[in-house]
Parts: sequence; structure tokens; C-alpha cells
Amino acid sequence: MEHMGFLSLIPPIIAVVLAIITKNVIISLFSGVFIGVLILVGGNPLTATTDVIGNYLFPQLADGYNAAILVLIFFIGGFVALMEKSGGGAALAAASIKYIKTRTSAQLAAWTGGLIIFFSDLGSPLINGPVFEKIFDKVKLSREKLAWIIDATASPVAVLIPFIGWGVYIMGLIRAEFDKLGIADSEFTTFVQVIPFQFYAILTVLLVPLIAFTKLDFGPMAKAENRVQQTGQLYWPESKPLRRAEEKNEYMKESRTILIWLPLLVLFVTLFGLLISKGFPVTPVPGNDFRVALTTAYLFAAVTIVILMVIYKLKKFGEIFDIYTTGMQKMVYVAATLILAWSLGQVIGEMGTANYIVELMQGNVPAWIIPAILFIVGAIMSLASGTSWGTFAIMLPIAIPMAIALDAHTIVCIGAVLSGGIFGDHSSPISDTTILSSTGAGSDHIDHVKTQFPYAVLSAVVALIGYIVAGLTGSAYTVILTIVLLIVATVVLAKRKGKADAEMNAA
Repeated sequence: MEHMGFLSLIPPIIAVVLAIITKNVIISLFSGVFIGVLILVGGNPLTATTDVIGNYLFPQLADGYNAAILVLIFFIGGFVALMEKSGGGAALAAASIKYIKTRTSAQLAAWTGGLIIFFSDLGSPLINGPVFEKIFDKVKLSREKLAWIIDATASPVAVLIPFIGWGVYIMGLIRAEFDKLGIADSEFTTFVQVIPFQFYAILTVLLVPLIAFTKLDFGPMAKAENRVQQTGQLYWPESKPLRRAEEKNEYMKESRTILIWLPLLVLFVTLFGLLISKGFPVTPVPGNDFRVALTTAYLFAAVTIVILMVIYKLKKFGEIFDIYTTGMQKMVYVAATLILAWSLGQVIGEMGTANYIVELMQGNVPAWIIPAILFIVGAIMSLASGTSWGTFAIMLPIAIPMAIALDAHTIVCIGAVLSGGIFGDHSSPISDTTILSSTGAGSDHIDHVKTQFPYAVLSAVVALIGYIVAGLTGSAYTVILTIVLLIVATVVLAKRKGKADAEMNAA
């Protein structure tokens, strides 16, 4: 196998180290690309600079597939901005408040709200948190519990959806690797096949109702819940919440539920209507047809929101259009990340990074353990850097060719990388969704991180067992095993805690 030996590991290592130090994906990926090209051209910095621009960045933009992905991302950005600013999500959550009377129903309602607002992992905490904080206060649930629930339904939900920004980004990375390896499989079909192997995301989402029904709280979360129930104090004396409850929030403005359900209905009807006309789901839909259908669906859905906001006089048309274009502008960071991720993938491909790793592992590491290794490495990387997207960009160009060369289950390996990335995105104190969840719930950020982490570790341990089993079997039914294990672990922990509490009270 052709490779540059240890030198081929330098670009991804540089990208990982800088991601951890700078917390900036753009700087990290660009540095990885530049160092890799610098090695390829023999150490001339001027030549490396011009090569990065002319032979790596420009070609990524000129590629027809890449251009289609970037256009789609901008349409998604505009739609998400309109959904967030319309107030429809807050209206839908507020409409259900009158049915919430118990601690369990409050947790389930907040969880359901997070599932409904799946289109934005960053907007969801800021919509759900302010709506449910007063309800949680009323039934004596801690702000830390609210922060955990809205965090558990942010990125762990978004990564499971193929037709929002997360899915489009991941499919772009997968397609790039498939093209290099000469694989004709559809990236959309591959993403759908990977969903059952996203063990961490699935378990994290399901853990919320499990905790609600079993009334299990352990670790720092148990102390937070006891504080609220016994003293009524929202915060510890030393806590510094990122947002106070009395602060006004733009998502609390009066709105109507139709502003969320009708645009989503238009999106789904348009998308699946166009795909069915292409033979979906009986025959595979070409990637370009899927992207065209998805872009059209987001455009029609955005037009629907605009019309509704004008009809209900929520804002003037000019203001609405500014919201839409501002949402598009916010996707520039995503577009730049994708372009650099594609470029880094090209660089490490030319340097033979995956080939070198395969050569080191071949005969020394059994194929069935590779998914578990990828999950652990991805989890550590994302936890330290706080970025799941950066983890995907660095890991997938290595994991996919490595899985194929070592005869590991490729779909399982992709799922392991995604799950590892989500673990850090969900748990890291420097992750944007973690910070926004603390903000949305009006919780102290460190309190949120400390109370959430034991729950994240529980899901991660079960997910790791799942990747060992899936690495052996390659079966999508492994997800059922992981769910059963999570249920058993939760019930056992709940019983032990109940017994310990009874003994303590008796004493």
C-alpha cells in the first residue's frame, strides 16, 4: 500500500491538537491541510500556500456535487432562522402546558418539545428552555434536569435526521470518501443504513423517558433534585446561571402553532412527493435528485413561513426577508468547514494516511474491534475539542477506507465515528450545544456539565458494548440489544437507589 509513513499522520494530528487548543474548527482544518500540502511539496511554504488555494480549495468549490451541497446548506440555514424567529416552537410547547401536572409529565413534555424542534440543534435549547423553566420550577424539578433534557434532544436528535444540515454535512463527507474509493452506493442510502448504528445518540434520547418513568437520579443530579424538592432553591449558593428567568427571550413572543406544523408538513409533502415520483422507496434515488428535492422542499417550506408571518402580522416582509438571508449568512461557517474537510480528506488521501494505519493494524488488530476503537477515539477527540463536526471531518476520511481495507463493517464504523463525535458534542463543557442548553434552562453551566456527565457515561458504556457486538455481527438489530441493556441498567440502578434511600430513611 502506498503511503508516506508516519508523515501521513501529521496533518490529522495537527488538526486534532489545534482543535483541542484553539476550539476553532476552521483554523484546525486549514492548518491540517496546509501542513499536509507543505509536506507533499517538499517544504516550500509559498508553493504550499498557492497549492492549497489553487489545487485543493478551488477544486472543491468547482465540483458539481460540492456546489449542490453548499447551495442546499444555505437554503436550510434560511429556513431554520425563520422557524426559530417565528415563535412557532414556543407556541406549540406553551399550548401543552395546561396538560402538565406532574414531575414525570413535565420531563416528558420537555423531551417531546426537543423532538419536535429537530431542525435546529442550536435553536432547540433556546426555544424549549424558557418555555419549560417555569413548569419545572412549579413541579420542583431542577434547572439542571431541564438543561440535561434539552441538551439530550439537541445534537443527539439532529444527527439522526438525514434531511437537515447535520445529515447533509455528514453525507457530503461520506460521498467524498466513496468517490475516492470508487464506491457507487448512494450517500443517502448509506446514511439511512447507519442510523440504527448511532447507538450513543439513540440511547441518549431514550434515556430521558427512562429516567422520567423510573424516577432515577444519581450522582450530582440527585443532589440537585434533592435541593429543589427539600429547600425549593433553584440554584446552589455559588451557582452563576447563564440566564436569569426574568430575562426576556425573543422566542417567548406570542405566536401560533401553525407556524411550526404547517411549514414542516409542506417540507415533508414536497420532499417525499418529489422522491416518490423518482421511484422512492422502491428504487434508489440518485443523489442529485435527492438534493434537488430537498432544496425545493426547504424553499417551499420557507415561503410558507414567510406567508404565515405576514398574514399574522408578526413582522414586516422586509424584516422577515432579512431573517431569511441572515440565516443563510450563518451557514458560511458550515460551508467553510465542509470545504476544508473535503480538502483535508484529499490531502490525507494523497499521503496515504489510511493506508499507513491499515498497514500498522493489519494482522495486529481484529476487524471486529475497530468500531469500538473508532468510538473511543472519536469520543475523546470530541470531548476535548467540543466539536462533533470537526471530529467527523477528521475521522471519516480515515475510518471509511480503513474499514474497507481491514474488512470491518463499514456501516458500523461510520456509526461509531458519528456516535463518538456526538458524545463530546453532548458532554463537553466547551461544546456550543452544551453552553446553549445551560443558557436556555437558566442553569449554571458547570452545574449542568457535572450533572449531565454521569448520564452521558451510562449511554456511552452501553454504546461501546453495542459496537463490540455490532463489530462481530454487523447486524442492525444490535440497536435492540443496546436499548434492552440501557433499560436493564436503568431499572437496576433505580432499584438499588430506592433500596439505599429506604435504608437511609429507616436509619
